[in-house]
Amino acid sequence: MAKEVIRQFLPLLEEEGRGAATDDSAGRDRHYLPDTPGEDPYQAGHRTCAGCGPAIEYRWVLKAAGQDTVVAGPTGCMYVANSTYLCTPYTVPWAHTPIASGGSFTSGMAAGYEALIRKGRHPGPYPNIITMSGDGSASDIGLGAISGALYRNHDALFICYDNECYANTGIQVSPTTPYAGMTTFTPFGKAIPEGTRLPPKNLAKMMAEGHPHCYVSTATVGYPVDLINKTRKGLNHRGAAFMHCFTPCQKGWVYQTSMTVEIGRRVVEAGLFPVWEYDPQERKYHYFHPPVQRPVTDYLAMQGRFGHMLAEHIATVQQQANRNWETIGMDVPAELRAGEDPERHQRMRDESYSMPLNRGVGA
Repeated sequence: MAKEVIRQFLPLLEEEGRGAATDDSAGRDRHYLPDTPGEDPYQAGHRTCAGCGPAIEYRWVLKAAGQDTVVAGPTGCMYVANSTYLCTPYTVPWAHTPIASGGSFTSGMAAGYEALIRKGRHPGPYPNIITMSGDGSASDIGLGAISGALYRNHDALFICYDNECYANTGIQVSPTTPYAGMTTFTPFGKAIPEGTRLPPKNLAKMMAEGHPHCYVSTATVGYPVDLINKTRKGLNHRGAAFMHCFTPCQKGWVYQTSMTVEIGRRVVEAGLFPVWEYDPQERKYHYFHPPVQRPVTDYLAMQGRFGHMLAEHIATVQQQANRNWETIGMDVPAELRAGEDPERHQRMRDESYSMPLNRGVGA
């Protein structure tokens, strides 16, 4: 007789008072992490770069999931940095898969655990099953496999840790590389002064619109409590879930290593990475409205990959950000609307340093 497959339930954390969701005057640097688990399934001793955004994401996700978890890691930064021979930072089962196979491998793993539990060959409960793919895998080479897993509704959480480039092979352009982001495959020059001409692929919206029965969310390492809760919501959801997590890359983006979390907040406050979750029951999007709305220069000027940008390029990025503000239901302040004029950025360059706010936080 088949046995019942018992699922786990992970409680959510209280988010009120989190420092990342307050403005500067309310204590932006106050870190509020209520009742976070003491265990660390992602231990120290790995070889990621200083300030690595994906490593921060890995740690918070596995802390949220707990010890009864199994993980798949397609080829990418976190495979290269974390799987030296006879050395691993994981205290939970972790498997490397080819870069294109994160979705298919995890589909088999989820189906296998269900079968083993029903046949009485695994005591249960059903483990938290997670695959963490870089943007090259999730939005490009392995997109079809993940989409297939979501369509078949395998009970697992599929995460894209997005550092907006193929980082471990030399900072090549990926489908999520932003407009004007310089990579080794998109150098700026006389012919193409902006470097990258195309806008980034809207991966999370593709997943939500194409798989309306799935829980889908976006998150960043700038909001750790939100990241933990969305991890747990995805794992608590019965069926497939997808999370797109913004994870800065110090090596590819060229910024001070201590600024990773700050950049993870500013991209949201600049309107360039909306944070939201899609509820498959209501089939509605719930958008996070940041308490601060910054001009895009507050984000761009912190990173060397945008150092070549001209006034017209900054105006184009501000226009993209303003459209995002409208999409998530927020008013666009007059200052940000004026930023769509290239002449405004020309005057800022000539008259003053364009990023005075950065001086106070080390940028």
